[in-house]
Amino acid sequence: MPSAARVLPVALCLLSVVLGAAPHAAAAADTGWSVAPVGGGRPSFYAEGPPGAVLQDAVSVTNSGRAPLVVRLSGTGPRTVFVRQSLSIPARTRAEVPFTLTVPAGAAPGVRSGAVVVRDAHGRTATVPVRLRVGGPALAALTVEHLAVHADSITYDLVNRGTTVLVPRLAVRADGVLGRVLDRAPRTLPVRLRPGARVRLGEPWPDRPALDVVDVTLTVTAPGGAHDTATASARFVPWASAAEAGGAALAAAGAVLAVRRRRGRTPHDVSPGPAETPCSGAELTGGVSR
Repeated sequence: MPSAARVLPVALCLLSVVLGAAPHAAAAADTGWSVAPVGGGRPSFYAEGPPGAVLQDAVSVTNSGRAPLVVRLSGTGPRTVFVRQSLSIPARTRAEVPFTLTVPAGAAPGVRSGAVVVRDAHGRTATVPVRLRVGGPALAALTVEHLAVHADSITYDLVNRGTTVLVPRLAVRADGVLGRVLDRAPRTLPVRLRPGARVRLGEPWPDRPALDVVDVTLTVTAPGGAHDTATASARFVPWASAAEAGGAALAAAGAVLAVRRRRGRTPHDVSPGPAETPCSGAELTGGVSR
C-alpha cells in the first residue's frame, strides 16, 4: 500500500476525453462512472502491518458521463477514513481520494477483509475489495481463572492471552476422600475466543457427592500449544441431616446438664419448709436452761 509523510488533499485530474473505465475498475451498472485503486492494474486494495499501524492508499472515481457526479465514500471491515467522504466530480473527470486503514490494536495475525464502497445520489453503488494482513508472531495462550464450585455446578473464566483466535477443549475431574468422583474426558467448547477476550462458563454437576471433601481440577487446551490448569477445593455437607443431628446433640447435652444440676444441689438449694418460731428470752446451751 503506498505511504506518504502526510495525507494528500483530494486530487482532481481533468481528462479531455474519457475512453472507458480504468482496468479492473468496479462500475455501478448503467451509471457512467467507475471505481478502482489508484495506480491501475490492481483488482483490490491490499495492506499489511502490525496491530495499531495506520496505512495509506487512494481510490480513483472516474466520471465518464456528461453531467456532474456526486458520490459518497465509506468503508466496511477495517477502520477506513477518507480525506473527504463526499465530493462532486465534473463530467469526464477522475477524482483520486486518499484514505487510511487502521490495523486494530491487539488484532490477531492473519487476513481481514473489507471493501471501499462508493454510492451516488441515486443509491447506486460500486465496491472494491480490501484485504488487510495483520502482521506479528502467532502466539496461542490462555488461562483459567475464578474457578468456583457451587451446589450443583462449576463456574470459571477463560481468557485468551495470546494473539490468535482459540477454540478451547476442556477436561474436568474431581477427587474425593475415597477416590475420583467426577471424570469428564476432553471435549471442544462451543466458543471462539479472540485475543484478549474473556468468557464466563459453567459445568453442570447435578450428581455431586452429598458428603465429601473434593478437589476439582479443570484442564483447558487449544491448538498451538495453549494449556492451563486450575484447581479448587470444596466441602459437601448434607445440612438437613447435620441440623437434625446437631439438634439431637444439643437436646442430649441439655438433659445431661439438667441431671447434673439436680444432683449437685446443696441443702441451701432446697426450698424452705414452714417457718420456725425463734426462741426468745433464752439461750440454749448444751441442752440446759439457765
